Amino acid sequence: MTEADFKDRIEPFLKRLPAVTRPKGHVHFKTKLMWTIGILALYFILANVTIFGLSSESIDIFYQYRAFFAGKSGTLMMLGIGPIVTASIVLQLLVGAQVVNLDLGDPRDQAIYQGVQKLLVFVMIVLETVPQMLGGFLLPDAGLAAQLGVSIETISAIMFIQICIGGVLVLLMDEVVSKWGIGSGVSLFIVAGVAQALVTSVFNWGADARGIPIGLIPKWGWIVSNMNAVQMDARFMLIEGGILALVTTIVIFFIVVYAESMRVEIPLAHSRVRGARGRFPIKLIYASVLPMILVRALQANIQMIGMVLARRGSTMFGTYAVTPSGSYVATSGLMYYLNPINSPYDWVPGLVRAQTTYAHLLDWQITLRLLTDITLMVVGGAIFAIFWVQTASMGPKDVAKQINRSGMQIPGFRRDVKILERIMQRYIPKITIIGGVFVGLLAVFANMMGTLGNASGTGLLLTVSIVYKFYEQLANEQVMEMYPMMRSFLGVET
Repeated sequence: MTEADFKDRIEPFLKRLPAVTRPKGHVHFKTKLMWTIGILALYFILANVTIFGLSSESIDIFYQYRAFFAGKSGTLMMLGIGPIVTASIVLQLLVGAQVVNLDLGDPRDQAIYQGVQKLLVFVMIVLETVPQMLGGFLLPDAGLAAQLGVSIETISAIMFIQICIGGVLVLLMDEVVSKWGIGSGVSLFIVAGVAQALVTSVFNWGADARGIPIGLIPKWGWIVSNMNAVQMDARFMLIEGGILALVTTIVIFFIVVYAESMRVEIPLAHSRVRGARGRFPIKLIYASVLPMILVRALQANIQMIGMVLARRGSTMFGTYAVTPSGSYVATSGLMYYLNPINSPYDWVPGLVRAQTTYAHLLDWQITLRLLTDITLMVVGGAIFAIFWVQTASMGPKDVAKQINRSGMQIPGFRRDVKILERIMQRYIPKITIIGGVFVGLLAVFANMMGTLGNASGTGLLLTVSIVYKFYEQLANEQVMEMYPMMRSFLGVET
């Protein structure tokens, strides 16, 4: 079968997949804002709908990835954006390795790419649910089964259907925001999940096993009232008191905002309108920070494989243990070294060995895990940034076509797509790699120091960058609403 025949056969099937209808014309700014707010409200509602039949003894294997996976344990949003991100990883790797040969500059190939990605999302929803159920992590409630007079298998089937429905709803909500709202649903859900974790970490009045409040403000109040009764050294105040996490959160916020403003600007002039000038900005974080999700998603799926094997009695890739917080973590073997760093308790030897789960570890093992995480984040960030630019139509060729369509050209150069592409080739690939490495290092730094809540440094990094870009998109939408001619000038739908 030739490549053209394959495309002809798969295209009709992809068009039958459930999809949100794209608007036929311009969507008013207020309408976009209402759709965005509505989907956000629906997300929070679904994140509070518990899965019927799920036992309280179930183990959340994605506990440490929850914040930036936009998922919530035990609810319809359990999978979060995990299937979408995993499908994106698989397809980007296939296209990048040219196993799947698609020209993303061609509208037809781009439509096939999006259709195949959606198909893969449905596959990943099943592949991420079934191992958790068969591996004994998501357990059916035996008491409920007996009460209803049905088998355990029936409750498991009902749970499976609910989780799959939740995964499909996340996909469709993402499409609604992308087509009818502002930004993307994936970004919106990440911000919602991390923001909720941050707010909870500041104001949560619940207490831990020692009776110390979990939230930052209640914890400081407890420290002040018990200062004489409890011995508090510098380490307690810095780490357990939340001072280090608070400082890291603030520092990361300002670094990301500053990095978003760093850019190389290519001067442009309109070929027909004299005096009309502009600039094309190539930001330091050109590929955005979303490739960091791809790196963490890859780690999460590798960890899931190790957990399922360990649960089945195979420890060839490492052993696992349940922590007091209820998470299932690797304690030895390859999976331990591939487990991400999330706080000082994961890389400072004294703090690591103070935990019963990791009491057996040596200094070199802890250091090797840290170096492995740094390597994965830096190298993975650069690689996925390159793939992201290629698949998101942000490469030199696509940018050159975009500038040429707008009627702009670089002063001093003939108006030609090839010339534009050659000039963009000098900057975009290099800045993409530098930006990917920079974001990877920044994420590792934030993870090492720890942040407020269970957001993790990667989640905080994503949130700040997404909110900054969302602010820019809001400003652009308002400008184009005030000046409709700008939409046609910039190639936006009218």
